[in-house]
Amino acid sequence: MQHTAISQDWLHWTAARLSLGLPKDKPAFLQSLTTGPSCLFKRFRTMNNDKEDTDTTAADVPMEDTNLSSASETSQNSLTEPGLLPGETVVREGKAAIIFPSANEVFYNPVQEFNRDLTCAVITEFAREQLAQRGFRILVPDEKDRVVVELSEEKNGTKDQEATEQPENEQQKEEDSSEKQFITASVGEKCEQGLRVLEGLAASGLRSVRFALEVPGLKSITANDYSAKAAALIARNAQHNNVSHILQASQKDASMVMYEARGKKDRYDVIDLDPYGSPSPFIDAAVQAVSEGGLLCITCTDMAVMAGNSGETCYSKYGSVSIKSKYCHEMALRIILHSLDQRAAVYQRYIEPLLSVSVDFYIRVFVRVKTGQAKVKYSASKQALVYNCVGCGSFHLQRMGKRMSQGKHMKYSAATGPPIGPNCEHCGQRFQLGGPLWAEPLHDHSFVQKVLDAVSGNPSRFGTSKRIEGILSMVTEELQDVPLYYVLDHLSSTVHCNTPPMLPFRSALLHAGYRVSFSHACKNAVKTDAPAGVLWDTIRCWEKSNPVKRERLSETSPAHRILSTEPTLQACFEIREDANPQSRKRHLTRFQENPQANWGPKARAKAGGGISSVLEDKRKQFQGKRKHITDSSQLKDFPCKKFRKGTCTYGEKCCYSHELEGASEQKMD
Repeated sequence: MQHTAISQDWLHWTAARLSLGLPKDKPAFLQSLTTGPSCLFKRFRTMNNDKEDTDTTAADVPMEDTNLSSASETSQNSLTEPGLLPGETVVREGKAAIIFPSANEVFYNPVQEFNRDLTCAVITEFAREQLAQRGFRILVPDEKDRVVVELSEEKNGTKDQEATEQPENEQQKEEDSSEKQFITASVGEKCEQGLRVLEGLAASGLRSVRFALEVPGLKSITANDYSAKAAALIARNAQHNNVSHILQASQKDASMVMYEARGKKDRYDVIDLDPYGSPSPFIDAAVQAVSEGGLLCITCTDMAVMAGNSGETCYSKYGSVSIKSKYCHEMALRIILHSLDQRAAVYQRYIEPLLSVSVDFYIRVFVRVKTGQAKVKYSASKQALVYNCVGCGSFHLQRMGKRMSQGKHMKYSAATGPPIGPNCEHCGQRFQLGGPLWAEPLHDHSFVQKVLDAVSGNPSRFGTSKRIEGILSMVTEELQDVPLYYVLDHLSSTVHCNTPPMLPFRSALLHAGYRVSFSHACKNAVKTDAPAGVLWDTIRCWEKSNPVKRERLSETSPAHRILSTEPTLQACFEIREDANPQSRKRHLTRFQENPQANWGPKARAKAGGGISSVLEDKRKQFQGKRKHITDSSQLKDFPCKKFRKGTCTYGEKCCYSHELEGASEQKMD
């Protein structure tokens, strides 16, 4: 998150710097914060010698396990600690204790604790893989012997056989590894052969400090932010947590930092980008600055754009048109992966997604970047356009390219299509065209399983371990080769019938010989390889036992067209054992409720620090504005949504206003 404004706190810092005789230029000033005889923190500790005898430093305070509901309650504490200026607070998360100016609440967002916990877990497993090839073994505190958590369903009785053979294989691997001589790498220690990490938009440096304290096998961490105030805060927090030997503060443009590291010897092994909004301005530099086989961690919070509200804006940022649909959250994941692969291909590089998740109000992807001219040619066949029916929601994918294996060689050609006619065969409505988007798997199942095993075996490591275990468990159960999904309540609402229970509906698809799974991106998702016709046949069979009043249906409506066709498949709704996945049986935390009010992204920082109140005031003004109407004449104060889309057929008889939206808002004010 970049902050360009300079607040009053920074003026106090400037006055303190001049009074203590510290350098005026920024690079020398940042260095003087943590090193040299004029170290500012040493002077504050000298002035607070009397308190040091009784107070405990942040690094010595034992951290207790917290959950999501209590994280925000216990994270912010006004403590009397050495080096704190008036009005500053200390926020504790994980093993880090971070100093925050009270005027800059946007620096810390407790909602993102899950994001940071998951990132630490992923980078730890990535470091384990990378350093094992270099002869190192990482040591994670409180990590015991691995307990493999396998949640995939039993198939044809082979699962039990695999389970009995697995201990022997693991034991053989352990014996083989014991013969090798490994050098251990612990958390908080600098590993000369370890990973180089860059956090491009570090703000307070909380994420980087947590990397230094919780992820072993790191050589260096560069925490960069364009704001001078943020860079100074990063340096203070590095000193406060005793990780200055690993973590260095940087004050530069994030793109320039990465462009300057394009050389093979200068590249970073891990690059983490968590901007406010879209990461699109940094993608081009990121795919060049990451090392061969390196890890890119990208967050997108502009979900309104990626979920279909502004398809033209999405195209300008990511080279893909988003559409409004029930699968919009998974489509957003596939759009950012398409953008990453497209930019990497320009430099003869390609991506391998390790983990892609849609959580709360943002999406987060972890991808490995490799170089290879031959593999880059696969890129076109990995992308697809999506045809989405505006009536019933059926969708069809059209690959952008085609590849065929001919012996040792691969033949590439243009794809043939389209896969559908001008109108939907089920409801007769037209199609919307979206994409291109990533049509390959979103995750590396083996890598996700390693992260899941590590988190499940050491639940006290993270405050959000239960939620991480729940989401990763769902990820391992997803059908990897089936892009996008349907939503059960949307299928039933299309034909205006009662929604069937999830287990009987899933069982019907399994009885018909198709595969089905949930999706971590939507609670009622139905991800299946069954064609749309099979889904509608299943709904027709359900409707026969839960009839709809046909006389109320318009002859041109999708419901009338769908129910007028007799099903060719007779669905069996008898519940099967494998219809209920293991994550659901074990009651894992999959889709948690918001722990507190206003659980979502904060407003953008304003000049002088703090949070802009415009967004919050607008939320209060328009939240549930139509639910408190007592007189129907008051509806004229609100704009007609159908009129804005050009689909309102009531004309002057419409109970809503057909005036311009701006004029309606002024009238409301």
